[in-house]
Amino acid sequence: MDTADLNRYRPLLQVFAWRLRLDQRLQSRFGHSDLVQETLLRGWAAIGQFTGSSEAELICWLQTILHNTFREWIRREMARLRTPDLEAPLEAAVQASSVRLARILAAEQSSPSERAERREVLLRWAEAVQRLPADQRDVVLMRDLHDLPVKQISERLGRSEKTVAGLLARGRQQLRQSFRDYQ
Repeated sequence: MDTADLNRYRPLLQVFAWRLRLDQRLQSRFGHSDLVQETLLRGWAAIGQFTGSSEAELICWLQTILHNTFREWIRREMARLRTPDLEAPLEAAVQASSVRLARILAAEQSSPSERAERREVLLRWAEAVQRLPADQRDVVLMRDLHDLPVKQISERLGRSEKTVAGLLARGRQQLRQSFRDYQ
């Protein structure tokens, strides 16, 4: 396993970061790209501390760095506006993201080759999602990862349901063309 090229995991980390900052109260505080860049910088700086032996462990280690960086940034940004009603949903978002990743990467019944194939598919999917135009990417992620209905997505984005449905259809069509495993 080559840990030198952590940049390979940038698209996957961007998806994880996008999921963490879904709360609208945080969107003006910092961008997901900033969070991912800081995560990779911290990962490169601490690569000597990584003790795992598999790619799944490396991805989980990077996700832990991402979550810790996210928490640190939230604490810094919200220090003067301490609001318990914000902190609980943030912690829940971090935990839910970790649980979903664990299920995807390390199903106990899977053989090592099946787990490796699943990780590779997940990385290719994240890269394909990152190539979508931003508005399509946001709609696809809200629908496919968060299972939000079109109506709720349209409310969050301040767009009509028809516009959101169109963005979703075009985004999914583009994903099917560039990523054959997408359904």
